Amino acid sequence: MKKDAAHTKKKRRSSVSPTQRSLGMLREQGYACEIVERWNPWAKVRQDLFGIGDILAIKDEETLLVQTTSRSNLNARVKKISESEMLPTILDAKWRVVVHGWGELKEGWDCKTFEF
Repeated sequence: MKKDAAHTKKKRRSSVSPTQRSLGMLREQGYACEIVERWNPWAKVRQDLFGIGDILAIKDEETLLVQTTSRSNLNARVKKISESEMLPTILDAKWRVVVHGWGELKEGWDCKTFEF
């Protein structure tokens, strides 16, 4: 019996990372952005700025620290940031801390946002 190709076809992963999606969205909103997450080859892990941020974005008098992830990992990232010892210091410095959770819809990609 031959299987239906639509049921056996694996879903192809997007070649655009959540970080790249967030960079594009932020730049469209007028922010100047830089990736501040770095690869540590000795520990073989990615390290976020202050342990919580992937992107630093600035516009006018605003500084934004963004953690970007898939929609399915959004709650885990929110929990990680809320437990960070650095969060109060970052917020005291008047930075906004935001998590972008990207998910694919039938008509394209959507970003769910959580702000501290």
